[in-house]
Amino acid sequence: MNTTQVDSTALDRNAPDEPEELSLVDGPAPDRDAWVAAVDQVLRRARRLDEAAPPGAGVEALTWSTPDGIAVQPLYTAADAVDLPDVGVPGLRPFVRGDRPGGAVPDGWDVRQWHADPDPTVAREAILTDLANGAASIWLAVGDAGTAVADLPTVLDGVLLDLAPVVLDASGSGPDDAVAAAEAYLELGAARVGPGLLRGTLGLDPVGLRARTGSGPDVGSVVPLALRASREFPHVHAVVADGLPVHVTGGSAGQELGYLLAAGVAYLRVLTDAGLDVDAAARLVELRVAATADQFPTIAKLRAARRLWARVLEASGAAPGTAPTVHAVASPTMYTRRDPYVNLLRGTVAGFAAGVGGADAVTVAPFDAALGASTPFSRRIARNTQSLLIMEAHLARVIDPAGGSWYAETLTDGLARAAWAFFQELEAAGGAVAALDSGLVAERVAAVRAAGEADVATRRTPLTGVSEFPDLYEKPVRRSGADLLAGLGVQPGGLPVHRPAAAFEALRDRSDAVLAATGTRPTAFLATLGPLAAYAARAGFARNLLHAGGIDAVEAGPTQTVDEVVAAFREAGTPVAVLCAPDALYAERATPVVAALRAAGARHVLLAGKARVDGLDGHLYTGVDALAVLHGTYAVLDPEEKAL
Repeated sequence: MNTTQVDSTALDRNAPDEPEELSLVDGPAPDRDAWVAAVDQVLRRARRLDEAAPPGAGVEALTWSTPDGIAVQPLYTAADAVDLPDVGVPGLRPFVRGDRPGGAVPDGWDVRQWHADPDPTVAREAILTDLANGAASIWLAVGDAGTAVADLPTVLDGVLLDLAPVVLDASGSGPDDAVAAAEAYLELGAARVGPGLLRGTLGLDPVGLRARTGSGPDVGSVVPLALRASREFPHVHAVVADGLPVHVTGGSAGQELGYLLAAGVAYLRVLTDAGLDVDAAARLVELRVAATADQFPTIAKLRAARRLWARVLEASGAAPGTAPTVHAVASPTMYTRRDPYVNLLRGTVAGFAAGVGGADAVTVAPFDAALGASTPFSRRIARNTQSLLIMEAHLARVIDPAGGSWYAETLTDGLARAAWAFFQELEAAGGAVAALDSGLVAERVAAVRAAGEADVATRRTPLTGVSEFPDLYEKPVRRSGADLLAGLGVQPGGLPVHRPAAAFEALRDRSDAVLAATGTRPTAFLATLGPLAAYAARAGFARNLLHAGGIDAVEAGPTQTVDEVVAAFREAGTPVAVLCAPDALYAERATPVVAALRAAGARHVLLAGKARVDGLDGHLYTGVDALAVLHGTYAVLDPEEKAL
């Protein structure tokens, strides 16, 4: 019998200590100049770079800027990190790498579930189910947007308040409810587990209330309860410095963090003026930031938040070990009402980024949070998403996974600097409250929001299932009750809400209304020229754009003559036509086809592509203002209706 002999010397512990150097590159290692030249070459071949462009223009073409003006390079090397500040080590100031030396190992971060059901029995059952199946704390809406203050004992019956912190949120109600809920929680906790063991956050945030509603009590209104918490309840946070009001209005990450700092500093001032030292005051403050599906900026945001707060405390004379507590919330404005199951992925990425970024607590909203009150199934999936990230993906077993990444470190530094600059602007204006009352915050955020709205309209910022790859024939998911934004207290009079998907979803709602009234959806005719292989790409592009606005598309199919196109158009019974073909066929047939369509009754003729043809009303192409095109099309299809 043949046998194979294995040379065991390679496994021998006594083998030579210095084996031959292993190289993964065949030939000399490439340097940055070689890579830059290769980028130029590739972009020239792709016709994205002019032949006369200077060396390095390709890298410049691939570089983009964040809303805070931070240039994001296509490649980072050690040279990019030379001038970055020292981020220290985990557990030590400036806490960029986390506020604990051992990170979240091994149990992970605090899985915090949102609850806002006004029925105390339903809310209690849902809370106990969450806590028994992976959640570690509860974020509870109280007052008009959730649990009545009088129902707190019932809702929290069975909750171990010394083990499962409860974070109160009365942002959907007035200041009286916030104070009443906080007092009720302290009394309840003192009676059930004792002041020394009670955990949680009272959620006092008059600055946030002013941002959301346009009015609110003085910042000093937090002092009585904060002093009581400091004296009697060592494990209870009293106030929240919440960046969500700026995030949901469309602000940049830097603006969100700058506003959060200004709000936090306002609370530190009134608490220290009331007699607390800065360390005791800082212990009472919890920070809250938004986590989005843009994972690297979210990771950088959380790392920058800790650095910024550490700098505030250092400048205030706090002890070096005073670390922040950060609650990351999956952005309530990134959730869509159309194709809501895609929100499962958005929440997963946001939770991933929040965990990697070192959040102490993370809330991932259920996928149906934008539609109304979530179901037990959707809440289960939301908490299991985080459990999977912790227990199966083992994210918590690595301390600061992004640490040392030249990109992540550069983005963290740039974001921290942008946030600090905005914070200084707010402080120069008199602080967070003065900047809100004067309109400064609204004005600065409006410019960023306008740019964001333009990016959504042109689909430069794609919304999967809404502006890109929509399912026009999807079965809508129905929910009753208040959605997450309503629960967070967003009201007229405060900073406006920017939910990116809203403009496209309004058009889809309009389409549904037409379908309900007439039995058919608004429809456009695709004037496809030539064989299927020739027009398929542009017909697919046009159909995708039209479906994003709720407009159905009827296709002519393969055509060879103008008469074939016109016959199919008449059968479609719509006044809107879209030419779909490659440029070569446009040059041959587009002009007579447009003229024939006009003669046959077409009142709105578009072309997929940028070819110039007489008689057109517009073009569909990558980067076009899709919302403007859709509104213009509706104006023809339904002229009696005002554009939404």
